[in-house]
Amino acid sequence: MTDAATEIQAAARKRTRAKDAFDRADGELRDLLVKWRAEGVGPSEMARWTGFTREWVAKVAPDPKAAARKRVDPAAAHDRRQRGDNSES
Repeated sequence: MTDAATEIQAAARKRTRAKDAFDRADGELRDLLVKWRAEGVGPSEMARWTGFTREWVAKVAPDPKAAARKRVDPAAAHDRRQRGDNSES
């Protein structure tokens, strides 16, 4: 085996180990963001702690209460469309 092949294979193994470590750390961070968002910590605060943007944190850990607020009764939405009423209230 040539020196080039040895060096390239070693670098490839190192990269694979680094990627695996990154994926584990990324998953752990995402889990923590979701956990603390559910506990009421805001995305702006977590963004300051992590150095990531607020938008990224909010995308990874959306407000669990927002999904409940945005749920729409399909029958009521259908009735509004039939009446021509586009408002949700």
